[in-house]
Amino acid sequence: MEEIRLIDIKEEILSDNKGLADDLREKLSKEKTFLLNLMGSPGAGKTSLILKTIESMANRYRIAVIEADIDSMVDSEKVAAQGIQTVQIRTGGFCHVDASMVEIAITSLPQSELDLIILENVGNLVCPAETDTGALKNVAILSVPEGDDKPLKYPLIFTVCDALVINKLDYVDIADFNISRVKNSVRALNENIYLFPLSCKTSLGIGYWINWLEKELITFQQACLE
Repeated sequence: MEEIRLIDIKEEILSDNKGLADDLREKLSKEKTFLLNLMGSPGAGKTSLILKTIESMANRYRIAVIEADIDSMVDSEKVAAQGIQTVQIRTGGFCHVDASMVEIAITSLPQSELDLIILENVGNLVCPAETDTGALKNVAILSVPEGDDKPLKYPLIFTVCDALVINKLDYVDIADFNISRVKNSVRALNENIYLFPLSCKTSLGIGYWINWLEKELITFQQACLE
């Protein structure tokens, strides 16, 4: 019997993408441009968080947004209406974006003139967590209506993220959602993760999120000058 050679396609693809992602990070660092990858389920509030971030930071920083969806430009239109440079990635069926897609999107932006690019990844809790986009920081958003069991069901996304936004606190009094349970579950997966319970609707807690992001951005810019 001939020896069977096993080729792990997924592993090879992820390895190739990691190389592209590292190159993209290096390129953006030279341009002093901070790329943030925002991941979460459909309806969790990714676009709402981006709009709140723009509202708080656009007067101090040059911001652009990359929107990724299987179809539609609804979210892009909301962001562009705020006077923010926006690029739409239409994946046509892919459940996430990778570094090559992000690089193509960035080429249409004047990255040397930008401080912050926010990537809104395709809405789901599985595929985006597996793929390096070239971002400097990864953030997950979980909303109260989704339930507090998501860290148990989808652990990877909470493991690879630098911060977790718990959105829609305005629903917490009418939902079966235990914030302490989520915090404990997430900390067990990733003890270094930052947690930001907030409400994009009422702006409760938004300031803590903005302070963290601005601090990360300033630290990054200072490192680029060294």
